[in-house]
Amino acid sequence: MRAVIAEDSVLLRAGLVKVLEAVGYTVVAAVNDAEELLAAVEEHRPDVVVTDVRMPPGFTDEGVRAALLIRRQWPEIAVLLLSQFVEERYAADLLTGDNRGVGYLLKERVGNVDDFLDALERVAAGGTALDPEVVSQLLLRRQSGPLDLLTPREREVLGLMAEGRSNAAIARELVVSESAVAKHINNIFMKLDLPPAEGEHRRVMAVLRFLDA
Repeated sequence: MRAVIAEDSVLLRAGLVKVLEAVGYTVVAAVNDAEELLAAVEEHRPDVVVTDVRMPPGFTDEGVRAALLIRRQWPEIAVLLLSQFVEERYAADLLTGDNRGVGYLLKERVGNVDDFLDALERVAAGGTALDPEVVSQLLLRRQSGPLDLLTPREREVLGLMAEGRSNAAIARELVVSESAVAKHINNIFMKLDLPPAEGEHRRVMAVLRFLDA
């Protein structure tokens, strides 16, 4: 698995390179800003990109804009965004459209190597990964709309789905059976008006509905 890392902090960039290489990734480029990121992606066509949200020169949304451009031009490349703070609009921007192989984590999650690598592996495999803290804050803020239809347990399940957890992982977290999780997810789809549709990833659609609620 080939990776490109974009991070302006020299120490964090070096740490990311070390962590990825230790588990078998080949880091083909580790760059400082969004312009270098796009050039590296065009040159190397990696399997996955790990990029900061805010990078030189403006330290606003350079990483997000680069990530969105990468997703448009090379949709087969997975992208994991890292952010210092919870900025939910960036998560929503990244998940809109073709939402396979995308993720959004707080930088503090990198400190827990297992959590970080688990999220990266889900994204690289074509899944999604949304930071638990982002999910938690969104659940606290969303007090009206379609989410009112969900039971407390269904909200828990949706929150874990938003993190990118599989049914088996949700079952382990909640100490219930996988069949119980599947039932909750079907109820969520029904209450959020997400009938089966070819070509749609209903789990991600449910998360988007959650973000937009």
